[in-house]
Amino acid sequence: MRIDVVSIFPELFDAPLRTSLLGKSIAARRLEVNVIDLRAHGLGPHRSVDDATYGGGAGMVMRPEPIFTAVEEVAEESSHIVLLSPRGTRLDQTGVKRLAGHGHLILICGRYEGVDERVAEHLADDEISIGDYVLAGGELAALVVIEAVSRLLPGALGNEGSLADESHTGGRLEYPQFTRPASYRGWSVPEVLLSGDHGAVERWRRDQAERITRERRPDLLGP
Repeated sequence: MRIDVVSIFPELFDAPLRTSLLGKSIAARRLEVNVIDLRAHGLGPHRSVDDATYGGGAGMVMRPEPIFTAVEEVAEESSHIVLLSPRGTRLDQTGVKRLAGHGHLILICGRYEGVDERVAEHLADDEISIGDYVLAGGELAALVVIEAVSRLLPGALGNEGSLADESHTGGRLEYPQFTRPASYRGWSVPEVLLSGDHGAVERWRRDQAERITRERRPDLLGP
């Protein structure tokens, strides 16, 4: 899978793309990530990428010309172009699976007061938010998307079974996990997990996942 990221701060991606599962996926060539410096496509001697908003108001708005130029240089017919924006559709695991189904993603990182609306209307295929809050820019959101998508690529995880039971897979939050020691500061691991009865363990996990989901995210259970 290939992901191109358009940003005015490409240096923000250096360490995360070399670390942990992302670094391993890139090294193994399961994933290719290219970060495009938007200022290389900026206007005039100062490589400007923003300007005052029409109609007045606080803050600057990112101009459309550098973004269109940067994206069109790398876009192909099958590319899926995503504008990262706090007003976008909130990303969930279903959305991550959909994005992972594309062979080529282009992620546009907004900054300042926002991005000229013509980018959303005439360039992007998707406008996505990672949550109901506002960040200084789309770079950290882009990293969230890259991390979430990369975990679904074949061979990305040491044990593919890890995907089956984790939170937001199958509409439930994940059941509690325990490891050694069996007792710590007087807090003991549930006896059923030490019993060796796989059927009982499966029932306990299913019940716990249901309980936690009902307590913390009842919206996932539906009406």
